Amino acid sequence: QAQLVEAGGGLVQPGGSLRLSCAASGNIFSIGAMGWSRQAPGKERELVARITMTSTSDISDADSVKGRFTISRDTAKDTVYLQMNGLKPEDTAVYFCNADRVAYMDVEGLYDYWGQGTQVTVSS
Repeated sequence: QAQLVEAGGGLVQPGGSLRLSCAASGNIFSIGAMGWSRQAPGKERELVARITMTSTSDISDADSVKGRFTISRDTAKDTVYLQMNGLKPEDTAVYFCNADRVAYMDVEGLYDYWGQGTQVTVSS
């Protein structure tokens, strides 16, 4: 079973930057896509950005983060990054990593996973 290890959250002032990382481990053969979602207190979880781990490297991201957040990947390490610049107080949330359509070398089927989340707080 795959595990997702997130890192990089913390407290930052408005206008600051943070870089999140999420590494998938396990006897993984391939991953369809990885991404980040966030959930603020009292709100539903929303997609922040997503990138395919295939040759096409398709990216989708929320309008609220366009021009400020950049998602990237390292397929050799099964790792995805989220560079967050120009952070605003409304970006405060728990950020969750997910991996879609994970295939294993010795197990049939495709599986989806979520990380435990990392807190990002934007405050002066």
